[in-house]
Amino acid sequence: VGCEDGSVQLFHVVPGGVQYERSLERQQGRVLCLAWHPSGARIATGSVDHLRVLDVASGRAVQRIMVNYHSPKGKTPECVVWSVAFLASGAVASADSFGRLQFWDWDTGTLLESHAVGASAALSLAVSEEEDSIVVGTSAGATYQFQLLPVKMGSQEKRWVRTKPFQYHTHDVRAVAHSPTALISGGLDGQLVIRPLMERVQKKGYEAALRKFTFPHRRLVSCARKARLLLFQFSQHLELWRLGSTNESGKDGEVLPVCRVPEHLVQLKSKGPEHIYCSCVSPCGGWIAYSTASRFHLYRVHYEGDSVSIEKVPNVPKLPLPAYQLQCSADSGSLFVASDEGSVHVLQLLEPGGCKHLHTLRPPSGTPEAVYLLAPSADGNWLAAASGDWEIHVYSLKRFKHHCVVPTYSCAVTALAIHPVTNNLVIAYADQQLFEFSIPEKQYTAWSRTVQNDGLHKAWLERDSPITHIAFNPKNPSHILLHDVYMFCVLDKSLPLPDDSASLMNQSALKQLPATARKRQLHAFKICKKFQPLLFADLLDENCLVMVERPIMDIKTQLPPAIQQKKFGT
Repeated sequence: VGCEDGSVQLFHVVPGGVQYERSLERQQGRVLCLAWHPSGARIATGSVDHLRVLDVASGRAVQRIMVNYHSPKGKTPECVVWSVAFLASGAVASADSFGRLQFWDWDTGTLLESHAVGASAALSLAVSEEEDSIVVGTSAGATYQFQLLPVKMGSQEKRWVRTKPFQYHTHDVRAVAHSPTALISGGLDGQLVIRPLMERVQKKGYEAALRKFTFPHRRLVSCARKARLLLFQFSQHLELWRLGSTNESGKDGEVLPVCRVPEHLVQLKSKGPEHIYCSCVSPCGGWIAYSTASRFHLYRVHYEGDSVSIEKVPNVPKLPLPAYQLQCSADSGSLFVASDEGSVHVLQLLEPGGCKHLHTLRPPSGTPEAVYLLAPSADGNWLAAASGDWEIHVYSLKRFKHHCVVPTYSCAVTALAIHPVTNNLVIAYADQQLFEFSIPEKQYTAWSRTVQNDGLHKAWLERDSPITHIAFNPKNPSHILLHDVYMFCVLDKSLPLPDDSASLMNQSALKQLPATARKRQLHAFKICKKFQPLLFADLLDENCLVMVERPIMDIKTQLPPAIQQKKFGT
């Protein structure tokens, strides 16, 4: 760990945290970045105007390199070293505020190579595992790839060459990573961009697609269906809103006047600097729970007419933290807390305002991974839990015992839900595949086997945004409601699956056809892209669907101004 006082402190990583070992020799100036040599024997640090190399065994600095130049005309501007990397060859790569990528010999302290990345500051860099490629992020929103290439064909001498510039961000690129097949960058504009390296991708498919992610692939909105409330999770506070209503009805596409406007009821601030990791509101709206990295909080909400009061529940059972997912049962009587090592803690919510620990559910084989997705059944009999090792365990809540495990699929789970009528578990995976598993029968359903045999539509599988929520319509058991950030879909299991020659989004075309021709072209997928970006969608009752958008412009207006760049011809 590099510190403001110029020291580098070593910690041992131990189960459950870190343990302080010792501090290395303190240097002048703040330590802004550091990197280990692959051997673990040395550490390179970057600060204002200087690079230093520390010997881990002795704790002393063995090299001090000045990266700034001295101007003969007077005061020299400060050069801030924002990022460093220590190569196995002994070279230290540095990215600085002058917009340079430089390579230094740590032993002699001499400059090996210097490359001007751009007119703006170079903020971050990452090296590939083979150390033949480097990605650099700048303050102008650009990322650049440098490759170690022979000076000429057949030559053993190699030099670093800037090969590929990319402009996918509008603001500072503060973080970059280099995977075996892609360059990954994270910007101040809130976007995570994965740019595949086509020469390293074996075949055209999901890995070969450029992907941009603006919102996290986890639930930030909770719905209290019975009370018609929504709980919004922000980084350090929660907001509880009551939905508006209307007495009117109309045609498709019409905007109806509201007789009651949405009402902001409660804002709950989290104490301390920690971000809120997960939260939920009970279906009745009477309980709110949230967790940070080190604290778990439970609140009782009281409604008296138009007034709302909230009180903290005392003496909450001590649980291993953080909680990775919180979920209430359909009857609001239990709270499920997803935890480490595949465990799920079951808390009983007591009137007028208390709780007690009932049981801890664990997989029989054990796992070091945490549970990150929960799905309770509407009848209160079952609970499905997905962990980081991609396994899904189903538990009986009547006997508090493990019931079965879903066959492991070679991809991460992005959403799961239990059908309220059939108790079938519907699972969405990161590669866009859909499965339906019968909990009572402990096997995949006939419909699920048909989907795997026939395959899903090519356009569905090539989507780059994962399904983040699954819901059902009790009035029509054959309907499955799915959504990602860019679309809302009603999947009708009673209709045939489309083949690749059919149009996946055909609703507008179907409206123009006569009834007989329409029936021939009907298929299972009904997709709506009217609401974007879509953070949440769920069915309140048989006739009401709630959707939550998060307009991109709301986020961009809160960002600092982007660096103005001169464009040719303007």
